[in-house]
Amino acid sequence: MHGFHNRLLHVDLGSGRHHWQETGEGRLRAFVGGIGLGTSLLYDFAPPGVEPLAPENPLILASAPLAGTGLTTTAKYAVVTKSPLTGFIADSLSSSFFALELKAVGVDAVVVTGRAPGPSCLFIGNGEVELRDARHLWGRSAADTETLIRAELGNDVVRVAAVSTAGENRVRFATISNEGRHAGRGGVGAVMGSKNLKAIALSGAAPVSVADAEGVAAAAAALRQKSVGEHTAKYREVGTVANLAVFDRLGALPTRNFQQPTFGAADGLSGESLNENSFSRRHGCASCTIRCERLFKSLSGTEQRMEYETLFALGPLCGIEDPDVVLEAARLCDEYGLDSISTGGTLAWAMECVERGLLPEAGDLRFGSAEAVLAAIPAIAERRGLGNLLAEGSRRAAMALGRGSLDWAMQVKGLELPGYEPRSLKTMALGLAVSPRGACHNRSGAYEADFSGAVDRLKSGPGRGALVAASEDHAAVQDSLIVCKFLRRCFSDFYAEAADLLAKVTGWDYTGDELRRAAERIHTLKRWFNQREGWRPEDDGLPSRVLTESLATGAAQGTRLTREELREMIRDYYGARRWDENGRIPEARLKELGLPTGHGGA
Repeated sequence: MHGFHNRLLHVDLGSGRHHWQETGEGRLRAFVGGIGLGTSLLYDFAPPGVEPLAPENPLILASAPLAGTGLTTTAKYAVVTKSPLTGFIADSLSSSFFALELKAVGVDAVVVTGRAPGPSCLFIGNGEVELRDARHLWGRSAADTETLIRAELGNDVVRVAAVSTAGENRVRFATISNEGRHAGRGGVGAVMGSKNLKAIALSGAAPVSVADAEGVAAAAAALRQKSVGEHTAKYREVGTVANLAVFDRLGALPTRNFQQPTFGAADGLSGESLNENSFSRRHGCASCTIRCERLFKSLSGTEQRMEYETLFALGPLCGIEDPDVVLEAARLCDEYGLDSISTGGTLAWAMECVERGLLPEAGDLRFGSAEAVLAAIPAIAERRGLGNLLAEGSRRAAMALGRGSLDWAMQVKGLELPGYEPRSLKTMALGLAVSPRGACHNRSGAYEADFSGAVDRLKSGPGRGALVAASEDHAAVQDSLIVCKFLRRCFSDFYAEAADLLAKVTGWDYTGDELRRAAERIHTLKRWFNQREGWRPEDDGLPSRVLTESLATGAAQGTRLTREELREMIRDYYGARRWDENGRIPEARLKELGLPTGHGGA
């Protein structure tokens, strides 16, 4: 089989046993790879109603057909599990050399279940599977763990993904890290830590076979050329940190726990300012020609990666004005293995609680308090003091604290909101409300409609549901092939061109229409999994603040989003998806997409 190995590895950490099985061409063709494949495997391997931190919850690492082919931006892999933060699907992506090594060990996916009797490292290499003792690595950062394992097993042949302190302590928004990249959202690191699995080490030499080598080479050359053109200029020249100043001007930059849409110190924190004053060097993932990453000099003297979402979450959202403090906070999140968006969102919730007199034990944890933020991050990772409450995420922390604090826990389905103000980006508001992952900017590019001028971003109206559904389907294909989102505008006819790439790699007679249907199938199965795990119509929504308070400052001053506006857009979305009026998937729709029925979720 070209593009795939048609081989799946299932490891039971509790028994120490493993077995290989065929992935199945039908499954691969229907779900493609990456997040699509991972979603399909999660549905099959996760017992209905499984507790996310129970041994039975599978942790799935899925490769993709384009990985290892030389096509730019394709060195990525997916991590899929049931989220300890939301109770629904968690699907994260990470990149670089670990992704290439996952393909090289000769598997399409690794499914890990059970719990090891003690701290362990799973080694997979050229048909060999071994569970090794990792007690000497427990308590170390993912970066240190990676360095030590590679030194023990061979720097030139081993790639490592690991959890840090937060994962070991089952912080519900802990990450899995490799080479400084992170499978970040939804708490996948907590699931890995709950299995006593400190690290996964890979060493492989399996070749990547493609059906049309000349065609793939020609396509790779053409895509490389497009990837360094006008459509990616922003990412190459400034990086995603360029968004901060733009969002501030538009009144779309969430500030002080979404109490304001603009930040007075935005200029000093802007991407332009960071590049001028703190720039160290430009970097990129393996197999990438865009090289969007910017490394800046942190307070500790080390280099620190910074993306817009981290900059927003640890800066304006928490009222932090000093870029050096934000860089240091980002470094701490990376060191301890914490999702920076959920860290910032949970800290901002706590800050507002303190200012309302509800968390006296939090001391100086107030908006703008740099020292308190830098002290709180390790406390969360170590579940120490107040950090033990915050390690649960803003929704669970608010439910434990009570006293109305859930009203300003800025989350959807338990996942903290990213850096987009829903009231001034109303297509994005709908995308955040209905996403299976929770408040997510990566599984839907709904904001593009708002920024493009195709719709009035300050008003709701009919047709938004179709726009969001189309954006979700587009993302589902990108995340399953896998190609980077920053490449999206380099395609003139995305489905036709992406299907052609897949056909050249696999030899299948794959068409754009078949890929569109696969996108619908992948997204619908995510929803069906959530429905099986207890999704209710009220889970599709936005925080109370967004639906009751108007924007007080900025270009969108006075704008609001009412509950009825959101309900109308959600109904419009359900119609576009051909679901019933309550957001449940009809059996006929499942059958049409070739999905399983009858799990009791309806």
